[in-house]
Amino acid sequence: MIIENLKEGKNMLEQINSPNDLKNLTQKQKKELAQEIRKYILEVVSENGGHLSSNLGVVELTIALHSVFNVPEDKIVWDVGHQTYVHKILTGRREELKNIRKLNGIAGFPKTNESESDCFNTGHSSTSISAALGMARARDLQGKKNTCIAVIGDGALTGGMALEALNDAGYSKTNITVILNDNEMSISKNIGGMNQFLDKLRAKKLYTKTNRLIKNRLSSIPGIGNKLVKIIQRIKRAFKQLVVHKMFFEDIGFTYLGPVDGHNIEKLESILRLSNQIEGPKIIHVLTKKGKGYSIAEKNPDKFHATSPFVIETGEPKKEKQTDYSKVFGKKLVELAKSNDKIVAITASMKDGTGLRMFQKEFPNRFFDIGIAEQHAITMAAGMAKEGMIPIVPIYSSFYQRAYDQVIHDIAMQNLHVIMCVDRAGVVGADGETHQGTLDMAFFRLVPNLVIMAPKDFKELEDMLEYAVKLDKPIVIRYPRGGEDTKTKFEKHDKIELGRAEILKKIDEKDKLENQITQIEKENGYKEKAKNKPKLSIIAIGKMVPKAMSIAEKIQDKIDIEVINARFLKPFDSKTFIDSINKTKNVITIEDGTIINGLGATVKELISDNKLEKIKIQCFAYPDEFIKHGKVEELEEIYGLDEKNIINKILSLVNLN
Repeated sequence: MIIENLKEGKNMLEQINSPNDLKNLTQKQKKELAQEIRKYILEVVSENGGHLSSNLGVVELTIALHSVFNVPEDKIVWDVGHQTYVHKILTGRREELKNIRKLNGIAGFPKTNESESDCFNTGHSSTSISAALGMARARDLQGKKNTCIAVIGDGALTGGMALEALNDAGYSKTNITVILNDNEMSISKNIGGMNQFLDKLRAKKLYTKTNRLIKNRLSSIPGIGNKLVKIIQRIKRAFKQLVVHKMFFEDIGFTYLGPVDGHNIEKLESILRLSNQIEGPKIIHVLTKKGKGYSIAEKNPDKFHATSPFVIETGEPKKEKQTDYSKVFGKKLVELAKSNDKIVAITASMKDGTGLRMFQKEFPNRFFDIGIAEQHAITMAAGMAKEGMIPIVPIYSSFYQRAYDQVIHDIAMQNLHVIMCVDRAGVVGADGETHQGTLDMAFFRLVPNLVIMAPKDFKELEDMLEYAVKLDKPIVIRYPRGGEDTKTKFEKHDKIELGRAEILKKIDEKDKLENQITQIEKENGYKEKAKNKPKLSIIAIGKMVPKAMSIAEKIQDKIDIEVINARFLKPFDSKTFIDSINKTKNVITIEDGTIINGLGATVKELISDNKLEKIKIQCFAYPDEFIKHGKVEELEEIYGLDEKNIINKILSLVNLN
């Protein structure tokens, strides 16, 4: 037993290698373990970056869950999944946590291919109840007896999918436990004590049996029996409304338990065991504090929700934060809104991440934070646009996936002037496959009426925003996480025109004339070696445009290169691209999206549709797969989007390698 075998000089945490090691610990030892886990997570995240506040807030809850239940037989689905560092530590991944979110290290979210204790992949909000209910129904069909639990919090209950699942689960009468991790409310001892009493009373079979007996006897009284039952039920209901504030859950079929102090392991274990005695759907209301145990995070939970490496003593980042696309977007939007009172901003609970805090401060009446509800955000924007407003909706690329139908049905079909800003487009790095933004160009390109733009730098983002406000169409502007490319500076920015690309580097007319002379000489039978160099068109979009220019500068002594900033994926500048491709006969495309249906696919279609002959083309994009976690630079190298690989492929394309 672990209590008897604690090694001298080793702390509690070093003795925990599986959830079974928790089950023999005393409550005092579990409290010590909780503090050691907090210290360990703080050390790891301060070095690696990652999600801090939410993980510090669920330490005791996670210990209690693994003390009472038995994974992998029992299923725990963690909503969003960013709060599973404690779960990973307790399920045999303590040492691996040191490399969390690093290339080839463990992921920052649950992964079924990483551990059998992770029963379901999560990364986006509001999915846990649906998944857990599906597992519970499968369990029932298979005649199993295990427990299925959904842990949901951090605002995820505002998502429509969670409410849909609650509605179905309550109606189904299926045995499922939903834990509402509520980190917004303070703990009230009086209310909590009364509720614990009611919870125990409600769970006892004697109470249920007596309640049913009284109801039956009252109902049998001639004339007034049924009326008495209804009156007593109303009184009972009114009393419960005074004490239990979450009657919504009971109204839709759940047994409500709590609230319970989410930092008291003993009380948590008690209520979890209690829930197992109750048939049907249960919801346990747990009150926690984000950032618990680290005062700086407790005071600034949003700042430490997801953080870069920082100094523990001060909470300050180890690297000074640079200006990024989100900040440039936010600042420009405020500037535009000052001269245009039709502009409104909508966020799905991400005002800081998308750069809208300044807009909220300047225009509180024109700012709308609608919670984690991307579908609602898009259709509400459509409603505002229909009535003459100009809604700007910045959402992360991977979260725009959740509102795809609304973009099609409510904005594009009605051709409404909504500006959809796709933040975190392309590969974002350490958050991994659930957050990589490689699909947005592909799925948006399929939608009629959409205008799709991507800036090459901060200045072009500002220009595109200004242009988008004036253009009465549904518009998508996609831009990456982080800052602009500092190695390549663009001194000149052509005026934005609908569907027009920008030629950044052109093959001059002298070279073109020499090429024509050489061709005439060849046609007349001269075997003189061609004097001109091979020619190449590089077509890039968004953050890959600076890379295209850097590549061109490195090989321009060997190849005559034309570099084109596509700017628009839709509408596409066919004339500019056809002219360049016909001139060079060699073309490469570079983009930070999937190889399917993006820039490269569009250029290939252009070549085919216009029957351009003897063209050699190579497309650089991410493959048709989900991209793992790691630094952006590491991922670009793995998937062949680094400069060295592209240059080698170019030299092969033009027969110089």
